[in-house]
Amino acid sequence: MLIVGAMNERPPNIRHYAALAATVRQGSLSRAARSVNLSQPALTQAIGGLEATLGVTLFERGPSGMTPTEPTILLAARAEAAIEHVGSPRVTGTQVRAFLAVARAGSYAAAAEATGISPASLHRAVADLGVALGQRLLDRRGRSLLLTAAGERRARGFGLAMAELRAGLAEVAAWQGKAAGRIVIGAMPLSRARWLPEAVARFVQARPGVDIAVHEGSYTELAGPLRDGEIDMVLGALRDGAEVGDLAQEPVFEDRPALIMRAGHPLLDGPGSSDRLLAYPWLLPNPETPLRRYWEAMLRDLGRDPPHVGIECGSVIMIRQLLLSSDALTLLSPDQVAVELAAGLLAAMPTPVPVSRTIGIATRAGWRPTPAQAAFLQALRDTARKIAA
Repeated sequence: MLIVGAMNERPPNIRHYAALAATVRQGSLSRAARSVNLSQPALTQAIGGLEATLGVTLFERGPSGMTPTEPTILLAARAEAAIEHVGSPRVTGTQVRAFLAVARAGSYAAAAEATGISPASLHRAVADLGVALGQRLLDRRGRSLLLTAAGERRARGFGLAMAELRAGLAEVAAWQGKAAGRIVIGAMPLSRARWLPEAVARFVQARPGVDIAVHEGSYTELAGPLRDGEIDMVLGALRDGAEVGDLAQEPVFEDRPALIMRAGHPLLDGPGSSDRLLAYPWLLPNPETPLRRYWEAMLRDLGRDPPHVGIECGSVIMIRQLLLSSDALTLLSPDQVAVELAAGLLAAMPTPVPVSRTIGIATRAGWRPTPAQAAFLQALRDTARKIAA
């Protein structure tokens, strides 16, 4: 999955943010300049450049040193985290932007198309980055580029650094009274049926100036971008074991899938015994998904081995069309086909063995949401309570 996001925006001046963080940490221009290997005039110029860009005063200058203002305190913590993720004082914002674009697109041509930057400029910036770090970041495989192990680590660190800086700028904008910022959501199928749309509608009424971007996909497709800082949160069925890894999960509500079939299906004429359930083909997502595992557990509880699934599919739109034209069965949340159920095109039956899955929010462990992101999380929780009531 390619998520370029705001790659075509002006790259951040990482050295300026390092100067800001050092001045807050050291309390004086001279000590800060020494800590980041800048002359005092260069550091002063960096602070002034940030002030001009942000439209705020970052420090009160006095006999006792440099006193950070409130927006500086908001921004400094994000800048410190970003610099730590970048991991080298020799890296520039232009190099970071170019490398992330190429890493996510898989080629210089695709990255150029996504960003509007020429392939030659991207190639030069990535080459300079490799020299600055003393690492080989990319390997060529035919016409494609693959990240080396070092490249994968750098891509994740740079992505998280950019996420921290975006969050810091959004917090400063909020302090200025501007309803700014962008929330990027990874949405698995169930969340898109009712929960997420209602939460978005609730949120934008209160904060109309905040942009919302929704990226659809499976857990496998969305977990990587979440870890890399491209996505702020992923909504859907929670995972367990190794799939969770370093992510944090918040349960929000329980979903109870039902047997879904076309209206007039023969199964509707009698009880859903295990023999009758196995008399029809099934449409289900791949075996790694919680829904597929719940279906297998349901049949085993009935004393039957799960049959072969001839059509594996996670698309509700495709499953709906296949159900309408056959006697196939599936296991879905009724919310996912609410329109078809209301129109009498599809029918739902309770499962013979109760099936329940926990739906919630996955975020990076240690993630610090901005006020807007925190407000959206609350909108998700409030909407879930309303749905469950």
